[in-house]
Formats: sequence, structure tokens, C-alpha cells
Amino acid sequence: MERDDVDAVIEQWDRERPDLDSSPIGIVGRVSRLARELEVLMEPTYREHGLEGGWYDVLATLRRSGPPYRLRPNELAGTTMLTSSGTTKRLDRLEAAGFIARTPDPTDRRGTQITLTDAGHAVLDATIEAHLDNERDLIAALSAAEREQLAGLLRKLRLGLPPR
Repeated sequence: MERDDVDAVIEQWDRERPDLDSSPIGIVGRVSRLARELEVLMEPTYREHGLEGGWYDVLATLRRSGPPYRLRPNELAGTTMLTSSGTTKRLDRLEAAGFIARTPDPTDRRGTQITLTDAGHAVLDATIEAHLDNERDLIAALSAAEREQLAGLLRKLRLGLPPR
């Protein structure tokens, strides 16, 4: 079986601290590294479509929400796993680009709603096919059965994490 850098990390810990079970590194270390590597490999597709890093996630969340493609900032923050300040900065840039609009929340006069504009809708729809093709290419090393198995195992792992 081919080896990766995580194998070396595990071997080093096994050598230096044989009293410890270093096997979790084989999963957590790889998932962590994969997440960073995949983000880097997805960025070019976003840039080709005029999107900056992190914009796709917000636009896709709004698009998936269905008509009228509108959510409150806290709903977006929860879905995109951003802090409220991170969400605000991202929304400011998306609004300046014309991809979203902020409107008063009719049910809460202190609140706002984030709406996907026609330009945001168009850029997202133009990007989604290339994005999914790219993701498909990134997981091409796995067979269909392996992809299904891995997706199930990752779901189980996420659901088994302690609540935040």
C-alpha cells in the first residue's frame, strides 16, 4: 500500500512514545490535511467564475434555500460555519460585488435578511457545474462503492462528535 506523510507522523510518535495509541492521527490528521488540500484545489474553479474564496459557500447556501433565496445572517453563519464577524466581512464583499443585497427583516425591525441578487444567482448557476465536475475529479481515486462507504463513515464520525 502506498504511504503518505501521515504514516511518517504515526511512525515517529510510535517510536518516541510507544506507550501512546497514535492511531487517531491516521484519521484526524488525514481528514484535516485533506480539508485544507481540497479547499486549495477548489479555489481555481471559483476564481475562473469571478468568485473570491469563501463566496461560493454563501451563494450556494442562498441558492439552495429556494425562492425567494433569502436568509438571515445567523442562518447563513450556521450553515457556512463562519463566525458572525467572518460572515459580516464576507457579506460586505459579496454586497459590494452585487451578488447579494441586505434588506430589512419584516419580522424583526433590528434585523436584516440577505437576498441572492440576479447577478449572484447567475454567477452561482454558472459555477455549480464546474464546481461539481472539479469535486468529482478530486475524488476520482475512489470507486463509486468506496465513495459511498466513505461518505457514510464521515457522516457517522460527524454525528458522533460532541455538541459545540
